[in-house]
Amino acid sequence: MQRVSSGWVQVEEQPKRSIGAGLVVLIGVGKDDHDSDVRYIADKILNLRIFPDQDGKFDRSVADVAGELLVVSQFTLYGDCRKGRRPSFTNAAAPEVALTLFEKLLDMLKESGIHLITGEFQTMMQVGILNEGPVTVLLDSKKNL
Repeated sequence: MQRVSSGWVQVEEQPKRSIGAGLVVLIGVGKDDHDSDVRYIADKILNLRIFPDQDGKFDRSVADVAGELLVVSQFTLYGDCRKGRRPSFTNAAAPEVALTLFEKLLDMLKESGIHLITGEFQTMMQVGILNEGPVTVLLDSKKNL
């Protein structure tokens, strides 16, 4: 998840879909992920305080600053590069499972009323990110204990 001044996604030859200030969120779904992981990640995206207040401290969420969201599925986040020279994606969820969980996440984010733009699942895309700060945080629902 990156705090951005702006971001965009272009799916194949379609026009770019863009946001202004807010968050670009790249989502990887693992083979052990469930609805509880989706709820955890949605809550963090909406409520994590990574925007500065008037004193420059991280004290405001994307909702607090009326930010926008660009959410893109990216299974390559599950690439394991520890062995050999080619990433292994054995820990990524099967496409049909990943799509179901990704869509549930999008539904939860839409319920917040925050302006939401997405890419398209299992499609080649270009993503532009103008990282503000730079601020990038890793969210992992399996490390929430």
